[in-house]
Amino acid sequence: MNERLTKVKTDSTQFWKSRSKKQKGTIVGTLIGVILLAGILTYFFTRTTMVPLFTELSMKEVGEISEVLTAQGTSFEIAPGGTNILVPESEVDSLKVSLASQGYPNSGEINNSFFTTNAGFGMTDNEFEVIRLAATQTELENLIKTIDGIKNANVMISLPKKGVFVNDMNQEASAAITLDTEPGHQFSGEQIATLYNLVSKSIPNLSTDNIVITNQHSEYFDLESATTGSGSVDTVQGQMEVKKTIERDLQRQVQQMLGTLMGQDKVVVSVTTDIDFKQENRQENIVQPVDEENMAGIEISAQRITETYTGSNAGAATGTPQGGVAEDPLTYPQTGSGDGEYERVEETINNDVNRITKEIQESPYKIRDIGIQVAVEPPVAEDVTSLSDSVRADIEQILSTIVRTSIDKEVAGDLTDQQIDEKIVVSVQPFYGNDVTKVEDLKPVIPWWIWVIGGILVVVIVLLVVTLLLSKRKQAQAEEIEVIEEQRELFVDDINEEKETESTVRRKQLEKMAKEKPEDFAKLLRSWIAEE
Repeated sequence: MNERLTKVKTDSTQFWKSRSKKQKGTIVGTLIGVILLAGILTYFFTRTTMVPLFTELSMKEVGEISEVLTAQGTSFEIAPGGTNILVPESEVDSLKVSLASQGYPNSGEINNSFFTTNAGFGMTDNEFEVIRLAATQTELENLIKTIDGIKNANVMISLPKKGVFVNDMNQEASAAITLDTEPGHQFSGEQIATLYNLVSKSIPNLSTDNIVITNQHSEYFDLESATTGSGSVDTVQGQMEVKKTIERDLQRQVQQMLGTLMGQDKVVVSVTTDIDFKQENRQENIVQPVDEENMAGIEISAQRITETYTGSNAGAATGTPQGGVAEDPLTYPQTGSGDGEYERVEETINNDVNRITKEIQESPYKIRDIGIQVAVEPPVAEDVTSLSDSVRADIEQILSTIVRTSIDKEVAGDLTDQQIDEKIVVSVQPFYGNDVTKVEDLKPVIPWWIWVIGGILVVVIVLLVVTLLLSKRKQAQAEEIEVIEEQRELFVDDINEEKETESTVRRKQLEKMAKEKPEDFAKLLRSWIAEE
C-alpha cells in the first residue's frame, strides 16, 4: 500500500514538474472555475424560494399561524410589516389545505355558517340579534365584492330597536358602506343603482334614502345622480355636483392613462376646473347678400321697356323720359327741319337677399379653465433622474391635449402653448406614503449579473478544458515523434545481405521484442537462464 502511494506521489510530482507555466496556470484556473461553478449551481438548486401563504392578516392571526407552523416544523418568514407570512413554494398548497382544516386564517367575521356550527339553547335573544346582524353584514360584504371594480367592502347596518308600542314600528334601518375600488374604475349608473338595491332588499325596512355609499377616496355615490343625472344647474348644489363630476371624470381619465404607462401606484392626479354656468337664449335675424363677393342679391323679377322713333320733324316729338313727370311734357328743341331719332329705355329689377333666423340656446355650463396637477414617482424611487426627459415630455403633451380639447373655445378663446403650459404641473418625486409593499408582487428574481457571471464561467471552463485537451494531444504527438526519431537513429542497415533462414527470423523477432516489449524480452531471457 505504501509503495503504491509513493508511486502515485512520485508520478504526480513528475507530471507537475514536467508541465510548463502556461499548462500549470490552465490546470489551476480550470480547478477554480469548476469549484465556483459547482458552488453557484449548488446555491441555486438548493436554495428555498419563499412565496406568500396569507396576506393582509392581523397581528393576532399572524401570531396564531406562526405558532401552528412552528409546531409542525415548517420553515417560514414574516414579511416586513408583520401582516404577511412567507413559506417555501413547494409547501404552500399543502399548508393552505392543512391550515384551512384547522380554521385558519380566522378573520373574526361571522357569517351564516355560524348558526349551523354553534346552534344551541343557551343563547339569549340579544346575543342572537348581535350575531345575526354581524352575519348579515358579512354576507352583504361578500355580495358587494362580486361587482366589477370593487376589491373590498365594509358594511355597517343600524337596525331600529323593537318596541312594544305602535309608534316604535315606524322607525327605519340605515346602512353605511365604504368601498375599496380599483384605481381608475368608473362605475356606471346601473352599477350604482345595483349597489343601492342590493343593500335595500337585503335589510328589512331599509329605503335607499337611508343608504350612504362612499369609496376609499371619500367619493360619494349618489343614487339620484346615477339614475336621473346631475341636479339642476340653477342651484348651488347642482352646480357643485356638475363641477365635481367633470373634475372626477377628467381625473379618472388621466389616472387611468398615466397609470397604465407608469403604474397605478406611481401616479397621483388632481384636477381643478372653473365652470361658467351663465346661460344665454337669443334669437338672431341675419340678412346677407347671396353673392358676397359682389354684394348682390338674387333677381326674383325684372321688367325692361325700350322705345325708339325715327322720322321727319323729330323735334316735335314729346314724351315722358325715364325719371320724368307725366304732367310736364318734354319738348325737344328744333334745330331745323330734317330727319331725326328718338329712343327711351326703362329697366326695373327686384332683388332679394338671404334672411337667416337663428334661435340659439346655450349649453347650461362651459368649462372656462382647467388646472391639472400630476405627481409621478420615478422608476427608481430615490433617483429622480431615472425618469427620462422624453417620458416627462410625453406626459406633458398628453395633459396639454386634454386641456386644449376640454376648455370651451368661445369662453377662453384660442390659447397659446405658453398659456396651456401654465395650466399643467408635472412633479417628479418619490412617494413616501407607499411604505407598505404588496407581498404578491414580491417574486424571487435572479439578478442579471449572476447570469452574466455564470455564463462567463461556463465559457472559461470550456476554453480551459479544450486548451488542456489540445495541449495533451500535442504533447503525445511530440513524444511519439521523439520515439520515432530515436528509433531511426538506433536503426542501422545491415550491409551484408542475409538470406532469410530460421535463425535470422528468430533473431529479428527477438530484436523486435527487445525494442517493443523489453519487459517480456527480459522475462524470456530469465526463463532461458533458469532452464540452463
